[in-house]
Amino acid sequence: MKDIQSEQRRKLLLLAGAVAAQACLPMRVARALTLPPLPPLPPLPPLPPLPPLLDLLKRYTASIVPVPSNPYFVPQGGPAGPAPAGAPFSGTGLATQSSTLVLYDTTGQWGWLGEMYATMAGNLASHFGSWVAMPVVSYTAGTLQQYSACIYIGSTYGEPLPAAFLTDVYAGTTNVIWIYDNIWQLTSSQPLFATQYGFMPSVFDTSPVATVTYKSQSLKRSSANAAGIMSYSSIGAPATVLAECVRADGTTFPWAVRSGNLTYIGEVPFAYMTEGDRYLILCDLLFDALAPTTATQHRALVRLEDLHPLSDPTALLQTAEWLFSKGIPFSFHITARYLDPNGYYNGGVPQDVPLSTQPLMIAAIRTMQLLGGVMIHHGYTHQYSNITNPYTAVTGDDCEFYRITSNSSNGVLTFVGPLPGDTDSSWAQGRFNSFAAELAAAGFTMPAISTFPAYAASVPDYQAEARTFAARAERVLYFPGVLTNQTIDYTRPAGQYVPYSVRDVYGSKVLPDTLGGIDPDVYYNIPPRLPADIIADAQRTLVVRDGVASFFYNPEDPLSYLQQTVQGLLDLGYQFVSPLDV
Repeated sequence: MKDIQSEQRRKLLLLAGAVAAQACLPMRVARALTLPPLPPLPPLPPLPPLPPLLDLLKRYTASIVPVPSNPYFVPQGGPAGPAPAGAPFSGTGLATQSSTLVLYDTTGQWGWLGEMYATMAGNLASHFGSWVAMPVVSYTAGTLQQYSACIYIGSTYGEPLPAAFLTDVYAGTTNVIWIYDNIWQLTSSQPLFATQYGFMPSVFDTSPVATVTYKSQSLKRSSANAAGIMSYSSIGAPATVLAECVRADGTTFPWAVRSGNLTYIGEVPFAYMTEGDRYLILCDLLFDALAPTTATQHRALVRLEDLHPLSDPTALLQTAEWLFSKGIPFSFHITARYLDPNGYYNGGVPQDVPLSTQPLMIAAIRTMQLLGGVMIHHGYTHQYSNITNPYTAVTGDDCEFYRITSNSSNGVLTFVGPLPGDTDSSWAQGRFNSFAAELAAAGFTMPAISTFPAYAASVPDYQAEARTFAARAERVLYFPGVLTNQTIDYTRPAGQYVPYSVRDVYGSKVLPDTLGGIDPDVYYNIPPRLPADIIADAQRTLVVRDGVASFFYNPEDPLSYLQQTVQGLLDLGYQFVSPLDV
């Protein structure tokens, strides 16, 4: 059962985590603040003797008998009760508190993309301070000078840019990061542009580009991205080439250029982003515009994935003991109730196993906490009712907070929308309350951090999570309409990962999730993801001067995978820290 269930779980994480993301707001003002970390944990009490506990678990784990009583599981939820412990963060942001104006396109067939890209940009900008987003067509003279920096995402060819915006950019008093389209409107409005800035954009180069170099690192670019990258008819002093595209034949041309107050990026970095992607260049360039004195440091996070009442306590403790022996802080997911409502893995006999009925698993969790592990909420049941969502209806395999279906012929997932009954935040709050109650029955308190199962939830669910937990550790889905106060368009979900903590458009502090997880299995045409892959992308992530390399590991896999990955990140100069400290 373990191998089959592990494969299903990884399918969901692999494909759900790959969905790209976006959102923001034009007419109404959006502000997001990055807040200080939680206070340090108190000194740990003396550890129990670990080897005897491991021996005990080895003797008794095999005798655990699941509770075979669940004829028909009705999803938990309903009116919200008292909020569990773990209040949202509060504070005033970074000490250097910068402000960012995010401008985006709204016209034409693809106008909805502007809102999505602006959300991503705003999420990143929140790391540095407050931000405001608005359609570029609403720009008025002098607005630029009210902010530390401006990010304009040109996603619509020929968007009618206000003359006031072009004049204020050229005035050169505010740092501007201009992305992709419509740069020619700026150059044509200013006859001396080439003389002042030293470069002149030309046409989009559609040559295959799989690599972008920056800070001596080769960053990945998806081969599926055929949108083209801006080329140049001339480039010279005082312009500086910041990053270069590498064509298949080895020739190069600029990916990003800076001159004076203007940084120009020749494509939209949010499109087709993956681990180790050229998207990280933008994440780093924001430091130049908003926090240029930031000291370089490289931190790392490791998380134990998808633990539930029937996880193997021995494997958990062996993993935790090794991490503790190396001085590696870590976190671990917990799902509070194991459900197999149709007996998928149990010969047709349903299983319902609350955490509170599993004393050895409880002992393992307590020991992991003593070894420095930070618990993370990972769903009440990590599945939905007795229906496949999308695979088996079993805990760990399926999604709990969003309806997803799977194409059995090619594995493609369809993100359908909110689940029945999930019409406001009380539905998710009910499940959080059920999780908290089961944890209390097992002797634990509600954790401060959450991860939605399969990285998927509805807008009300994210809003409920922001009120219930201090932070979210995951990649997040965003939808058109969130910040424009319009009807949410669930047909266009998109997700984003961040290399440093941000406070996103849902109001949550979001922790970095940059590297994905170790996965030794092949799924359709998707290759395995092994320690060498994680380490290679961690090396690429070094380009972000204050970036975090974050990965997860499933204790069902050989411990050597974790050992190789941790050592590889240490060799790159990363320092592992607690998720409470980023």
